Amino acid sequence: MEKRVHLYVSSKNLLTWLMALCMIGSAVARIVFSSGVEGAGVWSQIVLPIAAVLLYALIALTNGKEMFYKTAIPVWMIAIYSGIWVSQNVDDGLITWLFWIALVFFAFLYTQITSGVMRQPYLLVAVIGSPLAVICYYQWEVLKAGNLTSLADILMLCGALVLVFALRIHTDGEYHPTWGDRIDGRKVRTLSPMAQITSYFQVERNTCSNLFDESFEITHVDRYIRQKRREGMTDFGITHVLLAAYVRGVAKYPQLNRFINGQKVYSRGNDIQYCMVVKKEMSVDSPDTSIKVHLTPYDTAKDVYEKLNAAVESVKATQELDSSLDSLIMYLNLIPSVLMKFVVWLLKLMDYFGLLPKFLLELSPFHGSLFFTSMGSLGIRPIYHHLYDFGNLPVFGAFGCKRRANEIQDDGTVVQKKYIDVKFVLDERIVDGYYYATFFKYYRSLLRHPELLDSPPETVASDIP
Repeated sequence: MEKRVHLYVSSKNLLTWLMALCMIGSAVARIVFSSGVEGAGVWSQIVLPIAAVLLYALIALTNGKEMFYKTAIPVWMIAIYSGIWVSQNVDDGLITWLFWIALVFFAFLYTQITSGVMRQPYLLVAVIGSPLAVICYYQWEVLKAGNLTSLADILMLCGALVLVFALRIHTDGEYHPTWGDRIDGRKVRTLSPMAQITSYFQVERNTCSNLFDESFEITHVDRYIRQKRREGMTDFGITHVLLAAYVRGVAKYPQLNRFINGQKVYSRGNDIQYCMVVKKEMSVDSPDTSIKVHLTPYDTAKDVYEKLNAAVESVKATQELDSSLDSLIMYLNLIPSVLMKFVVWLLKLMDYFGLLPKFLLELSPFHGSLFFTSMGSLGIRPIYHHLYDFGNLPVFGAFGCKRRANEIQDDGTVVQKKYIDVKFVLDERIVDGYYYATFFKYYRSLLRHPELLDSPPETVASDIP
């Protein structure tokens, strides 16, 4: 992908707040000096520009550090407002078309610069200053006469121009979001043509699932668990080992931490989101809830143990095994059933376009890297658990009870070994079968040598260069 610059503005910069003051002044001036506008003109000449200037200020103040490029949205709104004004007030059709072409050109140029495609950010001075100069030139005599109808436009452009001088370039060498990315993932732009189009033909996650089962020999894992318990990790168990091995596998094969939303493939990078169900106690009537734990490819077995146990204990400590997810669901259940289907449809639509707010994504057990469930704690063999069509969870794993098997060795002797059966349901669209196979070979080798999980990985591969 082409090299971009990543621009940002800080809410701690005085110029950013001066811009916001200009935008608020523009909104107030438009209300005060727009008397006489009626009908559809209220929406195009008052509501639209006011919404644009306030949205511009809001994006810069709240998301200017990472998502300054989104200020292009209100800029396009302003371009539409200006084009409608010209269409309504200029009788010459050629002049009107020329104005529309100029407005689209300036909005496009603004978008290209703020998204980092054009690497000359101070070209924005010309992009914003040119229309400001035109307005001031043609309206100067009107303003001197006391007619302040154009004051709103002047304040709006002055505010945007002030913000240009608050612009900075990220120099940390890290990737920062741009158009096409989501809150929870970076769009993968290096896919082959076939991989890019596959999800349009294979839409539902469950119709694109591969089923994988394996029996892992765990003699060494059992010894490792006993050692960890002697070291003070009293609750250390097979779940921690399987999860730590998966995390270590992602460190070497990072494409396992991809997901699909809106027919596009995204990478979570180093944020491995592990979801699981927690019960207060092992009984039929005991309540349960879902939790989400954020892990990284750098985590050791001890890190996984501490993060997972802390999350479990914080939820179990509540009287009714309540979590923020349960509180959200309680409020959703207050919605009449006739409207619930519409609400769910709206949530799916927002999710498709990456518009779900971050707090909902954090609560949702349907959005994550991996769901692991222990059938062994229930005393049964593992099942193939379906993926969810809502959300973007690409991997669901289940493991059963430990079992023993007598095996005949090459010399004719019989040796008893311990095994654990694990079943995975995998979204085939995030990586190909060869990648999955290579990952699980590595996963098996880690379970043969679990002591490798005590140290951070020497290197962590990057999904997207």
